[in-house]
Amino acid sequence: MPIFVMPFPIIDPVAIHLGPFPIRWYALAYLGGFAVAWIGMRYLVSRETLWLKGAMRPSREGIDDLVANVALGIIIGGRLGHVLIYDPKFYFAHPIEILQTWKGGMAFHGGLIGAIIAMIFYARRSNAPFLTISDLCAAVTPAGLFFGRLANFIKPEMWGRASDAPWAMVFPAADDLPRHPSQLYEAGLEGLVLGGCLWAATQAGALKRPGLITGLFGIGYGLARIFCEFFREPDPVQEALPNGLTMGMVLSLPLVFIGAGIVFLSLRRRGVAE
Repeated sequence: MPIFVMPFPIIDPVAIHLGPFPIRWYALAYLGGFAVAWIGMRYLVSRETLWLKGAMRPSREGIDDLVANVALGIIIGGRLGHVLIYDPKFYFAHPIEILQTWKGGMAFHGGLIGAIIAMIFYARRSNAPFLTISDLCAAVTPAGLFFGRLANFIKPEMWGRASDAPWAMVFPAADDLPRHPSQLYEAGLEGLVLGGCLWAATQAGALKRPGLITGLFGIGYGLARIFCEFFREPDPVQEALPNGLTMGMVLSLPLVFIGAGIVFLSLRRRGVAE
């Protein structure tokens, strides 16, 4: 037991009340992530110097539809991913709980699949290259991850493993043990660090090689998530696997390899829009 334990800053999960309707931090996290993504993508498509001359990409106005489509894909995919991957027996026995998203339960990997499907439909409808669409979305996704992990911390949920680190916290919803604030680790690595790296890459010309930002995101997110899983307490039923592995590690490792493959192919291609 550490001599000093940081107190957990208990925050009401409801940010504000609009009459009888509670607005939760979870909802604000999603809105904040989508707002930053919308602003970021409109900025990127408007900067001619970031793209090859004549490269096809969405217009600033087209970004509105893209964000709306991807947001819907993330919400549906994230919820279904949590239901099907982590606790299908419970949700099939209590189907009404599937719709109660305000109770938590959104899987990143399910949301990723939903977003990819939405991007495919948007690319076909707009005749924009899929890799260009995915690069734009990948460049701004860390903002949503940052806000989402902060919401996990505020709730609190997805806390870390027991620790004697001087910054360990006692999470009231867990037990009396000091634990890693793993949600903040993820907010920092998946959000701030990864987001900063990807944004710097876009300013350095990475958008001129379709797929490069997408691949870098896969590598960066996969490695950051796997690293943070060593500090995050897995649910013993839903997430813990044999040999110290967790479901988050297993689902994130393919992203690293897929991302590396996309980066390799992108760098081998001549700098032309697909």
